[in-house]
Amino acid sequence: MESWVRFSAQSQAKERVFRAAQYACTLLGYTLQKNGASPDFLARIKQLESHLSLGRKLFRLGNSADALEAAKRAIHLSDMVLRFCITVSHLNRAMYFACDNILWAGRSGLVPHMDQEKWSQRSFRYYLFALILNLSRDAYEIRLLMEREASGKGAKGGGGGDGGPVPGGEDGRLQHLALRLRQQLRLLARVLRDNPPLLLDVAKNACDVFIPLDKLGLYRTSPGFVGLCGLTSSVLSILAIVYPWLKLKP
Repeated sequence: MESWVRFSAQSQAKERVFRAAQYACTLLGYTLQKNGASPDFLARIKQLESHLSLGRKLFRLGNSADALEAAKRAIHLSDMVLRFCITVSHLNRAMYFACDNILWAGRSGLVPHMDQEKWSQRSFRYYLFALILNLSRDAYEIRLLMEREASGKGAKGGGGGDGGPVPGGEDGRLQHLALRLRQQLRLLARVLRDNPPLLLDVAKNACDVFIPLDKLGLYRTSPGFVGLCGLTSSVLSILAIVYPWLKLKP
């Protein structure tokens, strides 16, 4: 109950619920269309999706200031790579939220003659840049953890080798490469298993990145796939809010 009270008190959590519902409507509409649902029912689903999107934008008013404050905190991190990735990601998020607020003003009728398509494309570009930086940060943290895990294992085992000489010839080199690849994949799986916040962040960002790629026309998928990715990342975000220990820090 305590977790639920904390969850419901945060506008970010409410926005995540609206986001999950919006992308659930996207996925539902695509599925129903494929199964021959009536145009009138599909139009109602589309209208509900539009209302949920507008409601989300209302919850995000003022989020630019929060993103700028987060960037100011991140600029003091000691690790140069983390400092760059997190700070620039927050700055892109601030610009994304600013564009989103302008879109809200246009769609709510406050600025009736605004070019909504132009501002939508701008917001998705900033969103994509932020996600690329988030994924870069995830990759960097994974590399650090894998190196730490490998060095610790090597110290315990008395060395970091693969336990035998490299076979000669082309086949031997390919076998050695395949062995090293399997070792790295096992190490990656162990690192992600032992670090749930990092695993959740990677999964969330990997799902989210397909949304701006599709909207910007850089990698076309389908409304159903976009809806599934958005719904999955929204549920993962809600988990990180309900259980704060799942949120990746810093």
